[in-house]
Amino acid sequence: MLKFLFDLSFRYKIPLWGSMLIMAPAFAVSALFIAGTYADVKHDAIMTSESLARTLSGPLFEAMLHDDVWRAFQILRSPLQVSDRQDRVAVESLTILNEKKQVYVSSAPNRFPMLVDYASLGNEYRALTLRLDEANEGEPLVVDMPESGLIFVMTPISADGVRLGTLVLAHAKDAFRPRLYTIAQRALLATALILAILLPVNWYWGQRTAVPLMQLADRIGQVAHRVPEELQPGIYNYRDELGRLSDAFSLMVKELRHKAVLEREVIQSERLAAIGKLSAGIAHEINNPLAGMLVALDNFKHHSGNDERLLRTASMLERGLMQIKETVGAMLVEAKLNSRDLAPQDIEDANTLVAGEARKKAVNLAFESTLAECLALPATLIRQILINLLLNAIQASDPGGKVGCIIGRDRNSLRIEVVNGGKPLPPERIEHLFEPFASRSESGHGLGLWVTYQITAQLRGSIQVASADGLTRFVVMIPAGATT
Repeated sequence: MLKFLFDLSFRYKIPLWGSMLIMAPAFAVSALFIAGTYADVKHDAIMTSESLARTLSGPLFEAMLHDDVWRAFQILRSPLQVSDRQDRVAVESLTILNEKKQVYVSSAPNRFPMLVDYASLGNEYRALTLRLDEANEGEPLVVDMPESGLIFVMTPISADGVRLGTLVLAHAKDAFRPRLYTIAQRALLATALILAILLPVNWYWGQRTAVPLMQLADRIGQVAHRVPEELQPGIYNYRDELGRLSDAFSLMVKELRHKAVLEREVIQSERLAAIGKLSAGIAHEINNPLAGMLVALDNFKHHSGNDERLLRTASMLERGLMQIKETVGAMLVEAKLNSRDLAPQDIEDANTLVAGEARKKAVNLAFESTLAECLALPATLIRQILINLLLNAIQASDPGGKVGCIIGRDRNSLRIEVVNGGKPLPPERIEHLFEPFASRSESGHGLGLWVTYQITAQLRGSIQVASADGLTRFVVMIPAGATT
């Protein structure tokens, strides 16, 4: 049980322990006050009894000396006939014992008949009889037996060294309770008022301290898995140890976030370096045969005669080979190559080139272009952006799915929108979507979107991606002007 109390959250432990520390002393003080009050009442009763016994011992000595039993009885009854019974002491009975330890006379003759041995009246009176000799002249003896409900005050009845008997005053312990209850009620009421003030204050400050500690512990527990969230603003604005700890944690979170940004930049730099090495390697292997293919294609165009179909096919092959050449430049992040302006035919070429891939995967490709004039944009690079986005959308779609593409002008910009179904992209993947080698597809290498991003950035455009309601949407905006 004790371990459970120590294992509680600070949200409960601080107010609970604080309440216990407040309540325990409060009730302890109340109990000590009541016990002290009981002792004072008991002491007052004894002192009053001793004073009464001394007052009565003189007249009782004269009555016993003349064997005047009736006079002695009247003397014993006189204190019990006082009309004001609200005094501190209520005497239950007064009894005179002679030297033979017999009842000489009593204020309660029915209970204590005359000439009856006092010891024969019960165990407590037998024990009291054994202590009669302890009562010296002028020194009353107080006897409080725990097993008895009475307190006895025994006073010798003597004068000039002659002892005729002993006066025994009996007080009922229950007579102290009314006054004791009154004082106890007052003490408990005062304690309750104090607790009513202190306990809410304790719970408020306990919560005020525990809630920041709980949130701080929760945030620190996140450090092993990710950059923790910052503490709620204004949760603790004081400059004590907890306030300084909160400030230190906030500073640590800022440093961790800065470190995470630096790590991402380092990783991206390493990936860029890797793609640079890869691009440098493939550039040499591609450009040499590519140059030969372009020369051969040019010769073919000059010697093919006037066959329109052959010339159209050769022109499309030439544009495709030039696109390959400039794509290599884009991979080297050196895409600032001379290129002709974008024409509507380039958009149709892109549609033709990806249509086969769409049919192969049974994807319905909806292609719409409102471009009716040339734009002052590098045709090869725009074709590359369009082809990369379409191939990526087809690859991400399920068989029987649909890919939509809308191309047109939006004021002074070229707008390309590609939409596909398939599995939605989670936010954590979108964050790294345009990094090289970031693809999770088994068939993809992650370069297509990276090249698309690089080309868009070089053309001072923007690319946005959103994935919601079962659709993934890429929107590319590239500033451009029309050419004649």
